[in-house]
Amino acid sequence: MAMAELSTPKTTSPFLQSSSRLRLSSKLHLSNHFRHLLLPPLPTTPNSKISCSVSQNQAPVAAQENGLVKTKKECYGVFCLTYDLKAEEETKSWKKLINIAVSGAAGMISNHLLFKLASGEVFGPDQPIALKLLGSERSIQALEGVAMELEDSLFPLLREVDIGTDPYEVFQDVEWALLIGAKPRGPGMERAALLDINGQIFADQGKALNAVASPNVKVLVVGNPCNTNALICLKNAPNIPAKNFHALTRLDENRAKCQLALKAGVFYDKVSNMTIWGNHSTTQVPDFLNARINGVPVKEVITDHKWLEEGFTESVQKRGGLLIQKWGRSSAASTAVSIVDAIKSLVTPTPEGDWFSTGVYTNGNPYGIAEDLVFSMPCRSKGDGDYELVKDVEIDDYLRKRIAKSEAELLAEKKCVAHLTGEGIAFCDLGPVDTMLPGEV
Repeated sequence: MAMAELSTPKTTSPFLQSSSRLRLSSKLHLSNHFRHLLLPPLPTTPNSKISCSVSQNQAPVAAQENGLVKTKKECYGVFCLTYDLKAEEETKSWKKLINIAVSGAAGMISNHLLFKLASGEVFGPDQPIALKLLGSERSIQALEGVAMELEDSLFPLLREVDIGTDPYEVFQDVEWALLIGAKPRGPGMERAALLDINGQIFADQGKALNAVASPNVKVLVVGNPCNTNALICLKNAPNIPAKNFHALTRLDENRAKCQLALKAGVFYDKVSNMTIWGNHSTTQVPDFLNARINGVPVKEVITDHKWLEEGFTESVQKRGGLLIQKWGRSSAASTAVSIVDAIKSLVTPTPEGDWFSTGVYTNGNPYGIAEDLVFSMPCRSKGDGDYELVKDVEIDDYLRKRIAKSEAELLAEKKCVAHLTGEGIAFCDLGPVDTMLPGEV
């Protein structure tokens, strides 16, 4: 083991947070909590020190825990760096660090999403972030690989990455929680079984967020069945406003806009006011009644109303399954894009007269939808992370009938997870038709 102490001339760095003393350490411990620091090398003051330890094929250190021998390395890679910085070297041009948690961080969706977050595409080019990546014991090595790629990408906005398997550690002080990790439904698995398995995951994560996250944390649930998982999560986090929980239906909205644009022969940015109502399942309702193309109601632009009621609706509901048939894999990349879109809709003001879709808590909704559900509805935001429900929407008999079907499905799902929401004994009767999730075949 070679040890070195280095001193370098005084300079000013644009990559520093506003704190009078910043201690940075790149570490990886093979336990429940992992931390690497992803700052690029920074200049230091005459009084600062860089302590480097370089190991060559060093044997791992054995540690005793509950009678079991575990191995750990003190440092991630070969350097352990400590910087001591003076207050006058701090920059005032960067915003306060945002802590973002991502579960299922070693999965395909996250593999696309994390680099968008780190690049500044989501929160802006002057917003530093810390990523808190949650995985399972099986995914630890994959999480290390993800962190290595993020490290090698030299994102100046990405200040640090924590990786681990304990949500109580990973979720500490997070202001955004993107809950992606969930078990997919396998062949022969009933929807009720999937609700129970994944519901347990989101109940535990809700409890962890309630205990250690920022009190106003924004939570976006992606793991399916995402509406009911979001309900379970919020019920297990009573200290966090229920309004802060979202279920991802933005991919369904994006798919609907694409289909309308193709039919009308326009580019997709001409489609606005697109709502997805209800559950993220094949009962979801793509709303062509209130949608606009170039500001004109869709039904006036697309006069083939039979296609709107049948072909359009079914194509959106089953788009994910068709993609799997064509490509042999699920829509990870477009899901990641829709997560970006969903967050940006909350952190940037909604264009005048437009709205977006997200699954939110139904209490106090103006549409007559049953309360105490997470239901996709039209929303607007001022760009402060909050939202309001849109009131000026038309609901005709056709739309109301479709919405009622998705509402009934979510009420049935809610009964299946009563044991996870604190509402008594679960009773699961999803009826003779077991609807699929978008992307299931």
